[in-house]
Amino acid sequence: MNNRRGVAVAAVLFLVAGTVVVDGFAPRSGLSSLQNINTEQHDVSPSALFMARRNMNMLRRAPTKERKPPMNDEIAPGDLRVTTPNEKGKDEPLGVMTRDEALAKAKEMGGLDLILVNPNSDPPVCKIADYSKYRYVKEKKAKELKKNSKTTEVKEIKMSYKIDVHDYEVRKKNAVKFLKQGNRVKCSIMFRGREVQHDKLGFELLDKLAGEMEDIATREGRPKREGRNLSMIVTPRPEVVKQVNADRRADDKAKRKKKEVRLQEKKATAEAEKAAVVAATASAVDASKEDEPIDTGDELLDLEKDIESSLDDLFGSDDLTDDLFS
Repeated sequence: MNNRRGVAVAAVLFLVAGTVVVDGFAPRSGLSSLQNINTEQHDVSPSALFMARRNMNMLRRAPTKERKPPMNDEIAPGDLRVTTPNEKGKDEPLGVMTRDEALAKAKEMGGLDLILVNPNSDPPVCKIADYSKYRYVKEKKAKELKKNSKTTEVKEIKMSYKIDVHDYEVRKKNAVKFLKQGNRVKCSIMFRGREVQHDKLGFELLDKLAGEMEDIATREGRPKREGRNLSMIVTPRPEVVKQVNADRRADDKAKRKKKEVRLQEKKATAEAEKAAVVAATASAVDASKEDEPIDTGDELLDLEKDIESSLDDLFGSDDLTDDLFS
């Protein structure tokens, strides 16, 4: 009895020591040694302190390290099939060589890296390239692939087992449209109240719908019950998906071609405007040159005669004056 009482007292003291705040500092309690404010002074609940400590630990987590492929001396010795990118960005084979020969070749090509690309091949495939550029090209290709790839969506059509013929044709038309877009379609039959006892009619309706669309779609198993509803998922056939991807590539190609034509038109317009500015500047320079007076020899003779006549009028004309100014 005394032992049990002693153990209970020790447990209580341990819990009290783990939660007591001394001079605004809470001791370590398993998560962190976060300095806290006294809960009695600021009315902070223990749950809030727990969340603060957990958030603090999440912030202290180390960032994820980049997973680099084996490079240079990290590659195991042995024969390697070595490639290197050419000017067009395509891999050019250099042949099979040992690791030391490949490292010497990489050093000879400007201190590049020897990167292990496919370790499962026989012999393993390595590439001589600058690792930073190799990583940039790889990330760029991954982003473009993710951008161009369209994720498959699951579209849903809902109907009742008592659906009218016209409404049924509308639902089937929507399902066909979704399938031709490359999406999966979930066909659901909804039951209300006691209608659940007619689930056999629901199974028959779904089988009829799947049979009428079997030329473009295949069902994924039998219809399943989901609460009060029956559901069946159909997926487009491989040839339909292939055609969808071909149409998508054709659309992307047409968009790129249209963009190139637009850029060429802008470039041609800019060059025409530049040529027009140059021509206008040249014509302005020519016009300014035409407006300038041109001195000729006849005009100089006329000027001399005018000067002589003015001197004759001023001093008179006699033999002494003519000898003086001749």
